[in-house]
Amino acid sequence: MKLKCLIVDDEPIAQNIVKGFIEDTPDLEVFEICDNAMEALKVLQENPIDILFLDIEMPKISGLSFLKTLSNPPATIITTAYREFALEGYELDVVDYLLKPFSFERFLKAVNKVSRTNEPHVLETKVCKKTYEYFKVDRKNIRIDYIDIIYIEGLSNYVKIHLYDKHFVVYHKLIDLQNLLPTDQFARIHKSYIVAFDKIKAYGNDYVEVSNKQLSIGNTYKEGFLSMLSRRQKG
Repeated sequence: MKLKCLIVDDEPIAQNIVKGFIEDTPDLEVFEICDNAMEALKVLQENPIDILFLDIEMPKISGLSFLKTLSNPPATIITTAYREFALEGYELDVVDYLLKPFSFERFLKAVNKVSRTNEPHVLETKVCKKTYEYFKVDRKNIRIDYIDIIYIEGLSNYVKIHLYDKHFVVYHKLIDLQNLLPTDQFARIHKSYIVAFDKIKAYGNDYVEVSNKQLSIGNTYKEGFLSMLSRRQKG
């Protein structure tokens, strides 16, 4: 079943670009195109929408203000020319933030965050009751407790799991561990690193410090990671 998409943007050119991208994506369909938030509200009240493509700068009420009024919004992808609103958008649990003009490849990356689970709110925190995982090391399966993990380093088709007093090299891709580990405890900060939130001793705009080691924060992960960190600090 295709995901129903609602486009909310007051610029016809921007509408057509998103519409064309949706039509070129097999799993998506355009359900409606709205010029403003009030039109969109009526559509959302009367129809099940899977993905909302929402512009920020619109007449009468901005996209972010509109999003705040929705008690149960669909998975939302922000489309805007204004980078400065990115952090506020992530604080509203949007799926992704597309800065205009964006490519079809960047559009697909955002959509895949929704379509790989076919559920809204794919970025909601995944709280996991499981506290450990077994990993195959050499010829035996070793239990590693989540609480002992400081950070994980990607090494092509392998990962190095760093604990306080040792490390294990495991045949796994980093993306597989990212999907496996609970997101209320771990975050991907770089193409090569996943860190445990409670092991972060210090951080800046482009690095985190864990166990006396500085790990770089990649530009791709920076906004999402810093937003998650901010929400944790607020409790």
